[in-house]
Amino acid sequence: MLTILSISAISSNGEIQVMISRTLGPEFGGAMGLLFFIANIFSCGLYVSGFTEAFLDNFGSTGILGQWLPDGSAYWRYLYSFVVLTVCLGICLVGGSLFARTSAFILLILLVCYISVVVSLLFHPPFMVPIPHPNKYVYPGNDTNSTVYYNFTGPNLEMFLENSKSHYSPDYTIDDPSSMSFARVFAILFSSVTGIMNGANLSGELRKPSESIPRGTLLATLFTFLCYILLGLTIAASCQYELLINNYSFLIPINYWSGFVVIGLSAATLSAALGNLIGASRILYALAKDGLFGLPLKPAAVTVAGGNPIPAVAISFCLVMLVLLIGSLNLIAPIVTCFFLLAYASTNLACAALDLASAPNFRPTFKLFHWSASLAGLFGSLVMGFLVSYIYTPISIMIMLGLMIVLHLRSLPDNWGSISQALIFHQVRNTGGPNHFANLASSSNAQMIKFVNDLKKAGLYVWVTCSRRYFNLEQMVIDPSEEAMPEWLSIVDELKVKAFVELTVAPRCSSWCSAVDKNLRSGRNEAKHADQQSHEPGVINLSASPSQHHGWFSTSSSTRDVATPGDYTRLLGDVLQMGKELLVLRHMHALDSNGLGGRGKRQIDVWPVNFFQPGLKGYIDTTCLLQLQFACILNSSRRWRRDCRIRVFLCVDAGSNLDELTKQLDLLLGDLRIQAQTHILDWQHVVGEANPMSDGAISSAYLTAVNQCIRLQSPETAAAFLYLPRPPSDPRMHAQYLEQIDILTKDLPPTVLVHGLHKVFSRKL
Repeated sequence: MLTILSISAISSNGEIQVMISRTLGPEFGGAMGLLFFIANIFSCGLYVSGFTEAFLDNFGSTGILGQWLPDGSAYWRYLYSFVVLTVCLGICLVGGSLFARTSAFILLILLVCYISVVVSLLFHPPFMVPIPHPNKYVYPGNDTNSTVYYNFTGPNLEMFLENSKSHYSPDYTIDDPSSMSFARVFAILFSSVTGIMNGANLSGELRKPSESIPRGTLLATLFTFLCYILLGLTIAASCQYELLINNYSFLIPINYWSGFVVIGLSAATLSAALGNLIGASRILYALAKDGLFGLPLKPAAVTVAGGNPIPAVAISFCLVMLVLLIGSLNLIAPIVTCFFLLAYASTNLACAALDLASAPNFRPTFKLFHWSASLAGLFGSLVMGFLVSYIYTPISIMIMLGLMIVLHLRSLPDNWGSISQALIFHQVRNTGGPNHFANLASSSNAQMIKFVNDLKKAGLYVWVTCSRRYFNLEQMVIDPSEEAMPEWLSIVDELKVKAFVELTVAPRCSSWCSAVDKNLRSGRNEAKHADQQSHEPGVINLSASPSQHHGWFSTSSSTRDVATPGDYTRLLGDVLQMGKELLVLRHMHALDSNGLGGRGKRQIDVWPVNFFQPGLKGYIDTTCLLQLQFACILNSSRRWRRDCRIRVFLCVDAGSNLDELTKQLDLLLGDLRIQAQTHILDWQHVVGEANPMSDGAISSAYLTAVNQCIRLQSPETAAAFLYLPRPPSDPRMHAQYLEQIDILTKDLPPTVLVHGLHKVFSRKL
């Protein structure tokens, strides 16, 4: 059950097939995916072997219901298993639709057979049940002249109390005289309840996997648990324990019509084999499509019309045929159990690590998940794995570690999510912080530092500041940046934020860009002690103004204390040319994050509209998605989560279908796993009579109308995210560009202007 909670959390965080590598990282996810593929292969072989054994027990040369089929050697059993597996192959080759219909039909058959078994156990009159002659422990001399019988009593309290004791004995179907134990029985039983990931394996073929998988898995597990408990209790209260350990087909003579038991056994094992075969093929296809293992798995990435991965199905079929060479069901079961337990342990470890590391891409909508449950599931899976087999479990762990090493040595995509990266960032922040104390000089800087610290979530935070000072390199004895560094370190430490400080001294504001570019890679030096590769900042945050009380910038180039419009606009453009996402912060002096809950619920507003291009209103581009992501990250931080909620405003033309647009926006937010209120505004109500364009340029009246509309919607807004248009390359437009931004954001709440360059969201993560 603990593992199911983790599976549900990951399933509600996106499609499992993509999550395996994108969320967990290529090394961990790839190794776990291949291990889970192997577990499904062995499990499919287990169920095919179980089908064959049950069929031959009833219709083999010594069958209970008839002696129709030859089974004198292992070759016959292998042939029958091949026939059964070929039937499964045919269904899988058709595709997931036939598999779904077949599974539904099999479920109906199983329900009828199950009800007949329970009714027979409860109401069948008591009688003596014979023990089959192939049992060498009951018939040690192969004596076929006499038959041993044991009691079926019907529901009986005395029988139930007797069966509540442990009566371990050797398994009469294999050549092993040692008695069974709790661990061995657990291994066999556990292999019959490993289907909790079958729905996750087919997530790519479900309409709403994030909803269907958690609900379906939990309900199916509860239903299966109740069925097992009811069947186990009725058997324990009705059958003598000697009958249970010496005749595995005891339900056939007990049932009112023995055919129900045979049909039920065949349907159950066939359904399980089908689920594991198609699940294994889908996992193999996902791994091959990602290219994690290179050429060996490349053929498995081929699909036919309809998206069915035929080569992956064929490869899975061949591997199951190899597993069937092992033979007995009870010999395969411990291997299956160990591989599945390790796969479950990996899933629990992944969920716990992602949650504890505060990875921003891990946002499960499943509400019952908690990292402590994942850790408990991890511990339980590992303990039971070693109890089941102290041989197979270490081997499977070594296989997984070996795969991780192999994948680490390969050149893998570095733009995927990664548990190891998140944990390393978490450790770097905890061990690399400053250790100085002093008084805080500026409350405006304090609010900005805290705000950006909330925005960074689990990422590295490098605070780069530039001090404008004239100096003579020939006469300089002490680096000016070293003189100012203790003050900045003390500020960061007193604010209790986890950040690194980079200070640069430059004589003019026009030198800022080269100084910032030099320090963008400052995270490398801070992370080297963690033995990780270099990580460059991907998002640059800039203050809108050194002074919140004197406009944006000075128009005099002789002023040394304030940047000129040209300097600052060129800096914005250079940041974007370096391929960095850009955030410009304004009105941070009005931010009161410590008192967010003082007046009830506050709002984090997102306006995914480029007001400088009115013709593109209603179009969600990369910048809009980046706005949504940062609003989501901000709302997930501790200081904002409790007291704030996200609102998304979208402006559309009059006459548009508002209900349909609201539905589409809600669907987008749901796919991105962002909980937010949606508000659709009529564009005419936003701008009124103002003309957006005047002489080919954005008019001040239009921007003023937009500003008033935003202010009317923001009486309780704690922070607003607006679209930052790309700065003009023409120097003559720099002052006008900043003036227009000033009009747009005048007297707004604390505002973040965002411009994005790269895709930051995937609906599958």
